[in-house]
Amino acid sequence: MTRLLHLDASARSGSFSRELGAAFVDHWKAAHPAGTYTYRDLVAEPVEPVDEARVRLAAQSSLNGVRDLAAMDAVAAAPELAEAWAATRPLIEQLLAADVLVIGAPMYNFSVPGSLKTWMDRVTLPWLPLADKTAVILSARGGAYGPGTPRERFDFQEPYLRAYFAALGLENIEFVHTELTHAPVMPFLADFREVHDASRAAALDAVKALAARLPAEASAA
Repeated sequence: MTRLLHLDASARSGSFSRELGAAFVDHWKAAHPAGTYTYRDLVAEPVEPVDEARVRLAAQSSLNGVRDLAAMDAVAAAPELAEAWAATRPLIEQLLAADVLVIGAPMYNFSVPGSLKTWMDRVTLPWLPLADKTAVILSARGGAYGPGTPRERFDFQEPYLRAYFAALGLENIEFVHTELTHAPVMPFLADFREVHDASRAAALDAVKALAARLPAEASAA
């Protein structure tokens, strides 16, 4: 049985990244009816920002050589850390329980939304083991940032997320991008409407294929 954790980070309810996420989940559920599905909307149900206690939690994790949740429980039993750990542990449990992590992540200011960054900051501890998992990033971008485009060098979204997950041992990561999402609404991008439509269609095809393929890979890992 494969377990899927789905996060949405777009501030817009009708966003293209949410569309891709919903399509992925529909195809995944149809192809893998025995799987389990967990969802969190990081905008509707925001994660608590990192504070001093959460920073101290990470420091104590390293100082005490923590390697798992049980050891972290012992370290976080200190009264000054208990509240920070109570806000953090359930999110880490969700993540560790998943085989496949699907994130709807629009590009905001060349990078990721604050809602997603806050989740990342909250769950990340030095010992967090993600090597046996697969991540799927479903991205929407107002412009075009793919290879060979004038704005390719401004793409700090995909390189950042690749580096983040690689640092935690997760190398099996897939990206699906919908480009030029501003073309349908911004007059100065109207000439790129067909390019956007093709990008969106290709992205929807890609999530359908990934939804059928990735759980089997994750189970075999």
